[in-house]
Amino acid sequence: MFKKFVNRTFIYLFQMRIVKELSVGTYKVTVFHWNNKYLLKFEDGLNELTYKISQLDITSEADVEVFLTDPEVLLKVNESFEKMNQTLSLYFSKI
Repeated sequence: MFKKFVNRTFIYLFQMRIVKELSVGTYKVTVFHWNNKYLLKFEDGLNELTYKISQLDITSEADVEVFLTDPEVLLKVNESFEKMNQTLSLYFSKI
């Protein structure tokens, strides 16, 4: 019985759930809740950018919306994707 309880608890604690999927600008964004963290995954073509936010750092899931709609944050996300594309182009130019 103890083994079954431990296995169920283990599965519950490490189960990832999708909170929401949406489009933000040209990016597909998926918000996950996992292991007391929110994961914000931005996708742009072949590139992905993930931010991990501790559940203790925000008061509710609504705070995630603030992050996703803040123009300054979105500008930084865009800059990160541009940098990733530059790095990938540099890599491909060498092969």
